[in-house]
Amino acid sequence: MAFLTMRASREGGWWRRSRVLWRFWFLLWLATPAWPAAEPTPEYQLKAVFLFNFAQFVEWPDRAFPAPDAPLVIGVLGEDPFGSYLDNLVTGEKVGAHPLVVRRYRRGEDPVACHILFVSASEAELLAATMPRLKVRSILTVSDLEKFNREGGMVRFVTEGGKIRLRINVEAAKACELKISSKILRPATVVTEGKE
Repeated sequence: MAFLTMRASREGGWWRRSRVLWRFWFLLWLATPAWPAAEPTPEYQLKAVFLFNFAQFVEWPDRAFPAPDAPLVIGVLGEDPFGSYLDNLVTGEKVGAHPLVVRRYRRGEDPVACHILFVSASEAELLAATMPRLKVRSILTVSDLEKFNREGGMVRFVTEGGKIRLRINVEAAKACELKISSKILRPATVVTEGKE
């Protein structure tokens, strides 16, 4: 008899409302995108501007573009610290005949057809496995991860005295047929692979 009473109460109002509410929250959670983040910090707004400027001051080989007017892709691998700020920054912008677009790649995903790739802090433990795959492509790799240059990354953001500095591995860029303008190199610290 107690079982029948319990079953009847579950089929009643509270139990049904509770199940509907849980389904609603579950569906809402599924529909919420993992990125982009709402509003980036001022630090990441500035780093987004750097990514935009890299598109202006780096030259890619012709083979990096499938067509003369193909987009120049700025990619973000892993959790996105830029949010919609980076998208808004590049909207309507071009480098020569190439419109700028932003693409996001999930953790561990292969960033195909990408020209500038920001490797997020969420990828730190996968860095050693990710970098060898990227070294064989004409992708300007950028990050603020501590061991980034040591693993073969090209441009690392370093915060010193409240300012963002660049550490650039020029040899890694040359190996991928990328030409970095002296306007970027002049204020940067040039490093080699295996060192910071």
